Amino acid sequence: MLPDPARLSMLTSHPPMNAFLRHMARSTGASRLHGHSLETIQINLGARCTLECHHCHIGASPRRDEFMSAEILDDLLAQLPLAHCRNVELTGGAPELHPRFRPLVERLRALSLRVRVRTNLVIHLEPDMRTLAPFLRDHQVALIGSMPCYLEENVDRQRGEGTFRGSIEAIRRLNALGYGIDPQLPLDLVYNPGGATLPPDQTRLEAQYRLQLRERHGIEFTHLATITNMSIGRFRADLRRKGEEEAYQTLLEEAFNPQTLERLMCRHQISVRWDGQLFDCDFNLALGIPITTPEPRVSALASIPATRTIATGNHCLACSAGAGSSCSGALVA
Repeated sequence: MLPDPARLSMLTSHPPMNAFLRHMARSTGASRLHGHSLETIQINLGARCTLECHHCHIGASPRRDEFMSAEILDDLLAQLPLAHCRNVELTGGAPELHPRFRPLVERLRALSLRVRVRTNLVIHLEPDMRTLAPFLRDHQVALIGSMPCYLEENVDRQRGEGTFRGSIEAIRRLNALGYGIDPQLPLDLVYNPGGATLPPDQTRLEAQYRLQLRERHGIEFTHLATITNMSIGRFRADLRRKGEEEAYQTLLEEAFNPQTLERLMCRHQISVRWDGQLFDCDFNLALGIPITTPEPRVSALASIPATRTIATGNHCLACSAGAGSSCSGALVA
């Protein structure tokens, strides 16, 4: 058997032609997907969360105990200035549950990095999190929160009973601090479909969200991001239970849009798992598909070429279907 570096080199030079690459090759003639630039480092601080959402690709829950260690955090902070990225996104699980969350935010801001936190929103209602939102405001941390619908029934079906009302209360508290109102304090919301469908038009849905949430609950937000459900984790298990996995795969293939390829998030960011392993995106992280470099560890972050070959799979069709999907929403109008 070839040693690991040699096998990795072969995989990088001749990636298997999965369904995503076949569609890309037919559309563009390219057989591999390459990175463009390194603009964002996404840090997954751990898999523990106060919720257990049906659509969570990480499988986060209150029972998970994975957290990024202090040693890995220190290695990461040493690498970030050398990587020349501009943005850092903290995610999980609920990243706010990490014991070093606040010192980490302080150090990232001291490095003049823009920081964004992906939040489940209801974390702000926990008794020991009462000072969290003012802390984030004082450090001008951007927030992006899960809100898969503006109707209570649909949200609670995906995220658990009572989550909608808790999210509304959390947004009210954030609005009171300027989030979603002050341009320097963005509060984005995330929509994802409740079933095996593609998201509707992002601009139209954002207008509908804004009207409904403002009129019914008196709350404001900055931007709505529509995200396509990835056929992995709990969502894939649900598709299989319903016998819809094959039909959903066909839907994604038929909706493949080559115009999304230029802006795919994996071409501009790297994800770091709590154990220090590096990935091209949060979905590859969930599937355990590491970045295709000889040393996919956080200690090598600054040496990874921006034009690296990106590891792909059939799941990548979700990001390239229709208007496209990324951590920031649709990719094309």
